[in-house]
Amino acid sequence: MNKVDLNCDLGESFGVYQLGRDEDILDVVTSANIACGFHAGDPTTIRKTVQLALEKNVAIGAHPGLPDKVGFGRRNMDITPQEAFDMVVYQIGAVQAFVQAEGSKLQHVKPHGALYNMAARNQALAEAIAEAIYKVNPELILLGLSGSELVKAGDKLGLHVASEVFADRTYQIDGSLTPRSQENALIIDEEQAVRQVIQMAKEGSVLSVQGQLVPIKADSICIHGDGEHALQFAGKIKAELMKEQISINNLANL
Repeated sequence: MNKVDLNCDLGESFGVYQLGRDEDILDVVTSANIACGFHAGDPTTIRKTVQLALEKNVAIGAHPGLPDKVGFGRRNMDITPQEAFDMVVYQIGAVQAFVQAEGSKLQHVKPHGALYNMAARNQALAEAIAEAIYKVNPELILLGLSGSELVKAGDKLGLHVASEVFADRTYQIDGSLTPRSQENALIIDEEQAVRQVIQMAKEGSVLSVQGQLVPIKADSICIHGDGEHALQFAGKIKAELMKEQISINNLANL
């Protein structure tokens, strides 16, 4: 039987500014990537999101990003591998402390936004991020883009690695995500997104924007929780996966 994890980026509010429907999305997903305070989030938001996830039996991951709240961590920065290492160690520590304070354990780490995409292509950055995770806790799962340098770096180091695919993003012929700066980066049509998810989960491939099938490994499916119809979309994807007899569970139980 095919098995997948459903993950979502959460805890991205800041102070009085609220983003996303975290409490509702946590009823659908099996793993939560919680912002660590660099691209979004703050200490109180981290604590509340950790508590919500644990109440709903959702596994928790740290979601470290670049220090760019104005750009929501989606703008590239010229950082060194050492800086990437330091940023990731620091941010894992923040979320891990709140998880431990609640008597639980951190499951995984998934870089956010531009840091994620930079590490998908840049071997040195990927290796620095993988090393940061390993040195904090070698039992943590590294969640990265399927086929990316980040996944390869985690494998090489001996980390538990999970390959991620995206429900609402289009793909290039090399397996990378279409940059958000391009018009066709996001899939708006729910039916198209559902078809893409089922194909990735069952057949291990995705149709690129160039019209060619690209091999892909789908351990975890990312559902973005900040869209206008995010909750409805997430529920539909989960229902279709279950209809196709694809088992849904968190990363540690795949």
